Amino acid sequence: MAREASHRVPAQPVEGAAPADVLARIRAARPSLAPSELRVADAVLADPAQAAELSIGSLGERASTSAATVMRFCRTIGLGNYPQLRLALAAAAAREDALGGERPVPATDISATDTLDQVVGKIIYNEVRALEDSGAQLDVTALRHAVDAVAGARRVDIFGVGASGFVGQDLHQKLHRIGHMAFIWTDMHAALTAAALLGPGDVALAISHSGETEDTVEPLQAAAQRHATTIAVTNFPHSALAVGADHVLTTCARETPFRSGATVSRIAQLAVIDCLFVGVAQRSFDATTTALQKTYGAVQHRSRRSGGRPGAA
Repeated sequence: MAREASHRVPAQPVEGAAPADVLARIRAARPSLAPSELRVADAVLADPAQAAELSIGSLGERASTSAATVMRFCRTIGLGNYPQLRLALAAAAAREDALGGERPVPATDISATDTLDQVVGKIIYNEVRALEDSGAQLDVTALRHAVDAVAGARRVDIFGVGASGFVGQDLHQKLHRIGHMAFIWTDMHAALTAAALLGPGDVALAISHSGETEDTVEPLQAAAQRHATTIAVTNFPHSALAVGADHVLTTCARETPFRSGATVSRIAQLAVIDCLFVGVAQRSFDATTTALQKTYGAVQHRSRRSGGRPGAA
């Protein structure tokens, strides 16, 4: 499993890509772009509607680069030529304008002078946008393969630290409730020892927004060396975590310096994990329903005492 974050694997061209998908693809690709291509990405993201009206040469000038670099940028994000990029940007801009008419677009980060109302608006906007973008660019084929692997696994070992560890705990609890043997490891030493016991027929799933957290990357590498099926959940498809994984499930969340505590990324990760879990649960619908009823009943009497709703934890 390669560790080089600079390893670049351009997205495959996608005919008729959804308009929302092109902006999500560009945001996800930013960390792996060459400096000149990054300037093109930033110029496009700053004003998609205006970029859609520019010739390839004009966009190159705006990004202080060449038309050839703009073409390379198109191929990197999975488009075959510049006209496809212009059409996708125009459609995406129209969609963003339509959404903006219903939901005003706030500034990207929270400032010291924001009112509490503005803080709420910005947080909700960015979390909704992260969910929309993640849904638009999630590779359903990769998700289907991940569902197949988890549904048929002898055991599933989940690796994650910090906020990603909490997301992993959520998946562990869900899988355990429907009768799957699952484990969550948030300590690197424990994760490495668990990975050493995996083998063919087992699944190792690692969660990391950046895809560069060593405490998550190394256990997944160890699991791959033991020939377990590996799944990466990350925001960056060319990260060290993703490059060597068998299946990669990508989120599309933009964390800003103020929200460094993984707020938006956590919401996007939870959504992807829910998609994975529901896919697994569907494979054995009757057995899943029975297991959920049993686990509901096991805690129902305690929920009555506390006045809470059983099964929601």
